[in-house]
Amino acid sequence: MQISGWKRIQRAKPIVLDPGLYLLKKFDLSTTPERRELPTSFKLYTGSAWIMLTKSFLEYCIWGWDNLPRTLLMYYVNFISSPEGYFHTVICNSDEFQGTAVGHDLHYIAWDYPAKQHPLTLSMKDFNNMVKSGAPFARKFPKEDKVLDRIDRELLHRSEGRFIPGAWCNGSFEGGADPCLSRQEDSVLEPGPGAERLRGLMKKVLSWDYRNGSCSTLSYDQTKRDWYVPKSKG
Repeated sequence: MQISGWKRIQRAKPIVLDPGLYLLKKFDLSTTPERRELPTSFKLYTGSAWIMLTKSFLEYCIWGWDNLPRTLLMYYVNFISSPEGYFHTVICNSDEFQGTAVGHDLHYIAWDYPAKQHPLTLSMKDFNNMVKSGAPFARKFPKEDKVLDRIDRELLHRSEGRFIPGAWCNGSFEGGADPCLSRQEDSVLEPGPGAERLRGLMKKVLSWDYRNGSCSTLSYDQTKRDWYVPKSKG
């Protein structure tokens, strides 16, 4: 989505000095009291730091036959949290690739309403919503939380200290035995209930109605994980 709200003020406008670009050690970013204007030759977009990129798009970013990727790379050197904006801005300003964007990172993430800068911590109360979402990834979890044990037990069928059993494990569970001690061909894959849930999510995010929100003027509701038309300020 196009950058707006607090991200526009706190990430796009500060003039950033990153000592890590010039020194061997990592240091905190420094900002100046001055603020810069937003660019007029391209629009700024933002999204998740977790992304999947196609080979053809990466070749475009590397070769940059119209110089847009390099121009934006130099701009995002002076930007806070650039992984949440660089590729999004390149793809949404490119006539060749903007129609290929899918605005979903395949994560289940719980947010306050309205959404704040950081997501909520997941726990047992989020388990059912997490499963129903169909997302293959989720964050963030407290260390050693009971919900992680429940995911292992009910979704992955993984016992403590063992691998997740797959279709290549042809041993027996009898008496608490490890079925993966006996294995068949490791290329055998059998979709389970989780694959069907993922199929439902992919059908949604690849639909034209959903993809039409990416690179548009629509806003994104983090809590509902869907696009909506922002209210007019007038």
